[in-house]
Amino acid sequence: MSAGGDLTGLQWRALPFDALTTSDLYRLLQLRAEVFVVEQNCAFQDVDGLDQQAVHLMGEVSGTTGAPHLLAYSRLLPAGTAFSEASIGRVVTSPVARGSGLGHTLLRQSIDTLHRLWNLQPIRIGAQAHLQSYYRQCGFEPQGDLYLEDGIEHIEMLRA
Repeated sequence: MSAGGDLTGLQWRALPFDALTTSDLYRLLQLRAEVFVVEQNCAFQDVDGLDQQAVHLMGEVSGTTGAPHLLAYSRLLPAGTAFSEASIGRVVTSPVARGSGLGHTLLRQSIDTLHRLWNLQPIRIGAQAHLQSYYRQCGFEPQGDLYLEDGIEHIEMLRA
């Protein structure tokens, strides 16, 4: 798939940790490492103990071999896990899908799935500061001051 490529056949799956196959887990950790560690040149502890409490949202297409190819991912956390409110984290799209609008679709799908799982409620995120306008498009507003996390400026944002 080229940048801005065709997303025909994109399927969404939302699975709790215990329902993930080893292949699912491998693909999602591989995508997270590709973007958050390698692309952003940020050494950090990605496996932080929250994955087991999360629902993992995966946007996939069938690859040429028929195996799923992970293009978009987020981690949904119930209230009281990362924040007192429910949370969406590890929001990531594959570099091959950039420019296609998939990032916006992923965020809307994440919000809808979280509300479907745990009812309509506020959502708090720890956003990379340079992505504030992206999150604002879905109703998130900055809360508090910028802070450094793993060497990258972040800000908490709340969708009431």
